[in-house]
Amino acid sequence: MFMAAALAEARDGAAAGQRPHGAVAVLDEAMVASGHDQVAGSGDPTAHAVVVALREAAHRLGRADLNGLVVFATNEPCTMCVGALLASDVDGLVYALDDPDAGATGIAAGVTHESLRRRLRVVSGIMQAEAAELVAAEDPREALNPA
Repeated sequence: MFMAAALAEARDGAAAGQRPHGAVAVLDEAMVASGHDQVAGSGDPTAHAVVVALREAAHRLGRADLNGLVVFATNEPCTMCVGALLASDVDGLVYALDDPDAGATGIAAGVTHESLRRRLRVVSGIMQAEAAELVAAEDPREALNPA
């Protein structure tokens, strides 16, 4: 259900000329925020889907500490987005499609070592084929093959 909402955001972004990346933020089984890439046309290189969803969640919840939140993203987040997830104390990340070029969830594993305060549970591969279809529709040469 939540990944389907993230995929819908990605489709909306693609229709607006953005990369087909979407994200939703969930707290206590309720979707509190959503977003898609807004880099193209906004002049903001940080307006990735995950960051957009985190900004909206922080605004709606009235707090920068997003403890308890789980973010569902269509694509594996980049280093900047993983950093934002960790800095905001998000509990979990669920993403659909690995990004071997820019994905940075491996960094999260190193940063969330048990001796450190921040932790980020990561699950991947949820609705992977659907996310791969969106990427293929954007640019067939960049399509990633689901494992």
